[in-house]
Amino acid sequence: MKFIFAACVSLLICGDAIAQAKKSYTIGLVAKSQGNPVFQAARVGANDAAKELGAKYGITIKIDWRTPNEEDAQKQAEAIEQLALSGADGIAVSCSDANKLTDAINSAVRNGVAVATFDSDAPASKRFVIFGVDDIKCGEQTMDELAKIMEGKGVVAILAGNQNAPNLQKRVQGAKNAAKKYPGIKIRDTYYHKETPQDAAARVEQVMQSNPDITGWCMIGGWPLFTDNALKWAPGSVKCVSVDALPPQLPYLRSGHVQMLLAQQVYEWGHRSVEHLINKLHLKKNPTVLHDVSPLVPITKENVDAFAKNWDKWLPK
Repeated sequence: MKFIFAACVSLLICGDAIAQAKKSYTIGLVAKSQGNPVFQAARVGANDAAKELGAKYGITIKIDWRTPNEEDAQKQAEAIEQLALSGADGIAVSCSDANKLTDAINSAVRNGVAVATFDSDAPASKRFVIFGVDDIKCGEQTMDELAKIMEGKGVVAILAGNQNAPNLQKRVQGAKNAAKKYPGIKIRDTYYHKETPQDAAARVEQVMQSNPDITGWCMIGGWPLFTDNALKWAPGSVKCVSVDALPPQLPYLRSGHVQMLLAQQVYEWGHRSVEHLINKLHLKKNPTVLHDVSPLVPITKENVDAFAKNWDKWLPK
């Protein structure tokens, strides 16, 4: 018995020493699509965090980019499974479809892989943290800013993307909640569309032709602003506030067609996710909250040029 006890103690000590001696971590980064600039920025943020935290703690952090070329939840699930099988220590994922990814995330966690989500969550999964906007507050802020610009009166249309997306439904609800505070604001309707720039721009044009009395657009996603000449009205004649501030959207601020963009912190999606994972894996510290809320950053004509310089750093040359 003494021999068995001593052997067990020895194994525990050795196991603890091995854990303490771990100096290298592999973190899988599974975004929604390769070509989307927001996820390219997230990748740069993750790589920067790996360098900074590696130097800070004297460790090596490898970012294993496993993002599908086009948005495909099944390919994301396969990437998570492959990362878990290949020995990744942690995974950060932006979920294209929570239902399709929950099982893959849970399987990875059962196999000892820490999983964080960013931008788009899988709330029923065993991920330990989500970093991203509060969608209800996002919708509220978009409507609040628009109402201020419209001086509290006018007819507003809400542009809302995919009707089946839970995060967008929360933004719509937030926008409608905020509108109740402004008696002079009337919401004409919520307008859904396929999430392509062309479909979104066509939807805006169709709605304006049918409802020429609309004086404000609350865009809870910036889909039509990813294409040129999407807004047919004279600058300033219709007010517009939109979520996101990607390079193709910025000219609409400069021209006066859009009065404010609310930028998501896309670089931080990657940077902050890696911070959370290294805190958990290396420092054995869990986040104090499940949802690490990422505030929106207001961009206007006054600060658009300064903000645009970020994209020079965030997008690969």
